[in-house]
Amino acid sequence: MKDVVFGQYYPTGSGVHHMDARAKVVLALAYIVLIFFVDSFVGYFAYALFVLSVTLVAKVPLRTLLRSVKGVAVLVLFISIINVFFSGLGEPLWQWWILSVSVDSLLHAAKMALRILLLVLGPALLTYTTTPMELTDAIESLMTPLKWVRFPVRDVAVIMSIALRMIPTLMEETDRIMLAQKARGASLDTGNIFKRVKALVPILIPLFVGAFRRAEELALALDARCYNASPKRTRYRILRFGWRDLVGLLAFGSLVAVVVLGAVRYDFDGMIYDLVASWVH
Repeated sequence: MKDVVFGQYYPTGSGVHHMDARAKVVLALAYIVLIFFVDSFVGYFAYALFVLSVTLVAKVPLRTLLRSVKGVAVLVLFISIINVFFSGLGEPLWQWWILSVSVDSLLHAAKMALRILLLVLGPALLTYTTTPMELTDAIESLMTPLKWVRFPVRDVAVIMSIALRMIPTLMEETDRIMLAQKARGASLDTGNIFKRVKALVPILIPLFVGAFRRAEELALALDARCYNASPKRTRYRILRFGWRDLVGLLAFGSLVAVVVLGAVRYDFDGMIYDLVASWVH
């Protein structure tokens, strides 16, 4: 449970932390969109180098960032197995019934695994370097045009911020409930799948009760502070675009150039294919 990193903030006072939250949100969205157009190992290598560089600049420990990968390790393994045995790409090296393995399927599975891992690392960096309040202000500012159609931008931004902040809180609550149940003699790690699912009931009930209690206390706190009393709310911190944001945009532009031009000019995939094929044979 402690390996859940979404919603956690790691303060280091770096230049990445002091960037405009709006710029970081836009860059994170562009990061996610662009990775679905990457189809070469050159692009994935550039992505990994970009994430490593941002991590070093942000002074976030690499080991702390990699904890986010543990939550999707089973998903990555499952998708890799599916792509290796059922993709049907290339000339089979081994085949049995509907299962087949080829060099193309191995490389395709590696690309899919890299894509998922990089998809997790990018947003994790965003939450590590941006506070929930900054994310709220950034989302509200970016969604300002929707106010023209009377969309509740501020409420949606606050809901998203609270949900993001509550993820680690609920995980810690779940961990405490599990330890309490184990101290009372509950068996949560033994038995077949049906017994384990049944053992989750004494965990889910107090977890939901605690979540509703927290929600009610939060609603009372917002009401006591006159959250909806004024339609025009002011901010303690004003978001401003600065030189750090320009550097971030230029760095991401360099990543886009490497992904596009590198995949066109250099046939590293062919080299890797030949290397894997010679090793397999």
